[in-house]
Amino acid sequence: MSADRELRAEITIEAGVDEVWAVLSDLGRMPEFSPETVRMIPLKRGGLRPGQWYLGINRRKFFVWPTRNVVADLAPAERLAWDTTSSGARWIYELTPVGEGQTRVVHRRPVPAGSLALASRIVAPLLLGGSESHADELEEGMGRTLAALKAAVERR
Repeated sequence: MSADRELRAEITIEAGVDEVWAVLSDLGRMPEFSPETVRMIPLKRGGLRPGQWYLGINRRKFFVWPTRNVVADLAPAERLAWDTTSSGARWIYELTPVGEGQTRVVHRRPVPAGSLALASRIVAPLLLGGSESHADELEEGMGRTLAALKAAVERR
C-alpha cells in the first residue's frame, strides 16, 4: 500500500452529535485521544474557527516533532478538518446522527496525490520506520483515537 493513501477509521458512539462535538471540538483534549499527539496549541486568538493555526507536538517513541495545523473546514456538530502543512495531510472528522441518540464518527486522512510533503518523505523513512509502516501505524492510531473519544463521551 502507498503511504499517501487515504487512511480511515469509524466508530458509533452512544450519544447525540452535540455531545460528541462538545468533546471532539476541544482540541486541547486531543492528546487524551490520539496516541501520537502530545499537545495542540492554538497560535491565534479567536478560538476554533476556519483559518486558526495550531502547533501540534507529536511523539513516536523517542522522536518528537512539531507540526503546523490550519483549520480548513468547520461545520459545528458535523465536520472538523485541519491541514497539517508540514506533511501535506488533511485530518477530517465527520459526525452523522444514526439511530436514536447515536453518532457515527468517520475519521479520515486523505493526502492528495503528490502532496505528501518533502519533510514527510524524508523524516518517515529515517525516523518513523518507513512511510508505509508509519501510515499503517497512523491508521491503527486513528482507530484508537476514536475508541478513546467514544469512551470519553460515553462516560460523561
